[in-house]
This record gives sequence, C-alpha cells and structure tokens, in this order.
Amino acid sequence: MKIKNIVFDFGGVLVDWNPRYYFKEYFNDDEKMEYFLTEIAQTEWNEEQDRGRLLSEGTEIQVKKFPDWEKEIRAYYDNWTTMLRSDIPHNVEVLKKLGKTDYQLFGLTNWSEETFPYALENYDFFKLFDGKIVVSGTEKLIKPDPKIWHILLDRYKIHANETVFIDDNPKNIEMAKSLGFETVHVTPETDLEQELIDLGIKF
Repeated sequence: MKIKNIVFDFGGVLVDWNPRYYFKEYFNDDEKMEYFLTEIAQTEWNEEQDRGRLLSEGTEIQVKKFPDWEKEIRAYYDNWTTMLRSDIPHNVEVLKKLGKTDYQLFGLTNWSEETFPYALENYDFFKLFDGKIVVSGTEKLIKPDPKIWHILLDRYKIHANETVFIDDNPKNIEMAKSLGFETVHVTPETDLEQELIDLGIKF
C-alpha cells in the first residue's frame, strides 16, 4: 500500500521537553531531583493532565498527597515553559522537507490542553500541520489507548495502512503497529529521514 500520510508525535520527536531542565538547577542535587520526579511528580501524575485534568486540579491533588513537597509541586506547572527547552532541529528539518511534498502531515500528541497553545505560539513548524493535530488533553484520551488513533483516522478520513506513525515511546509504537500503521521509533540516535526513505517516502 502506498504511503500517503505521516503522523508525528511531538515530545521527544520534534520538541525537547524534560522537567529536569527546570528542576536540575532548582534542586542542585540530582538524587533529590530524581526522587521528586519518580516518587512525587511522577510521569503517571503528569499524564493525567495530558488526559485532560486541569493543571490546577492535578496540582492540588498532589499537594494534598505530599504536603512536604508543596513548593516543588506548585513549581512544576508554574515553570513548565522552562521545561520545554527547544525544538529537535534535525527532526524538524525532516518535517520541513516533508512540508514541501504531497504527503499529508498530522500530529498525535499526549499534551495538556492548557499548555499546548504555548508550544503552538512559540514554534513555527507547527503551522506545517495546518491544524490537523489530535491533542490528548482535548480528547480526554492518551496514547497508547487505541481510541485516540481511531479519532485521528475517523476525523481526517485516512487509513492506517497508508500512514506512517512516528513516536519516541515504544508502547505507542507497538499499539500503532497493531492498528496497521507503518512506524518509526525515534531515539536520540535515529536518522529520521533515512528511516522514512527506507519505508518508501520520497523527499
């Protein structure tokens, strides 16, 4: 089947987001920082905001659970923009090249509805998606729930077997494969352009 569509995840693929960019300096103690990020402000907690829970609600829930860490928990979303360090230039260049082709470009991201507008405003490359972006916080669903891929497919009338899905999370890659997508699992070492060429994408 000929590939017609290319779907990008954002965090870890096109943008470099990591809470350590703020908390490394805040704590000045790597061990304490890692404890905070694994035991207090866990990935699972942040994912609930990506699933659509209000940042304020998520913050209050965690402050009640861990009152001794109130200052740090409140600092998390207050300093969220510092955690969004930059784009990932080599992958953004691939996206820009694709923007000059006939492939349809889409975004499918786990991202809070409240913070995503900041990224849209501050990174021009998002314009290449022409608004064809499915945001977990808006849909109240997060990857790897298959329902969020079905929202993408149904909304834009595309087919999985004509689509490449690009993500840095192995669980999301496995789910996309099971749904019939071609996939590229991005790591820091990935040559994204070459991976897409290997799938038959023409630049």
